[in-house]
Amino acid sequence: MENKTEQGTVTVDIENKIATIEFFHPSHNSLPGKLLAKLANTITEVGQNDEVVVIILKSAGERTFCAGASFDELISIKDLETGHQFFMGFANVINACRKCPKVIIGRVQGKAVGGGVGIASAVDYCYATRYAAVKLSELAIGIGPFVVGPAVERKVGTSAFSQMAINATAWYSPDWAQQKGLFADVAETAEEMDTKIMLLATTLAKSNPEAQTLLKKVFWEGTEHWDTLLAERASMSGKLVLSDFTVKAINSFKAKA
Repeated sequence: MENKTEQGTVTVDIENKIATIEFFHPSHNSLPGKLLAKLANTITEVGQNDEVVVIILKSAGERTFCAGASFDELISIKDLETGHQFFMGFANVINACRKCPKVIIGRVQGKAVGGGVGIASAVDYCYATRYAAVKLSELAIGIGPFVVGPAVERKVGTSAFSQMAINATAWYSPDWAQQKGLFADVAETAEEMDTKIMLLATTLAKSNPEAQTLLKKVFWEGTEHWDTLLAERASMSGKLVLSDFTVKAINSFKAKA
């Protein structure tokens, strides 16, 4: 049987100046280190492609957008450096979205957990469906949403971020997420969401690329220190994942999965 940390794909489709980046993992679109690295590199490469004006970031499947960190990989971490490197995977995806000169539209078709909420927060404009509940579950396994925290807090504010981080077993509804600014729009169905996404993407593809690049710089003003900040946060998580509490909690969650 193939090691789950080796599974997963990232694909790119470019049509009419619109690039669609899709990630997939058989375990509810969870993200092991290799898949995180490929996703970050793909966002960076597509962002540098002159044939692309706008990017759609999505995951495969119908119900789960992203289950966050791969439990299989978390359990395998045995030292600080490995832990730091794993959590840097999420930092690199967030920073790739932040630095990308193209507007990124997020497509969240279903539940997003932990790192999945971080990715939804790192895009520039995010669509969702009524199935797209969100949860920051990190504290429940003894860690904390340290790496994704700056991106989530930037979108929803400190109060809403702290609610999610503290009440780590609670699901927050798509309507709540829209009210807080994480989602720009919540559709009843994936089909309705996709229609809205393509309408916006097509409009942006015909708009001035230079103006959009400058807008992104404005949107992300004040985050220039995130390369350092997220690396520091990755070290926090990398240390905590080695604790006895976290090891037991992850094994318990994995046994129930």
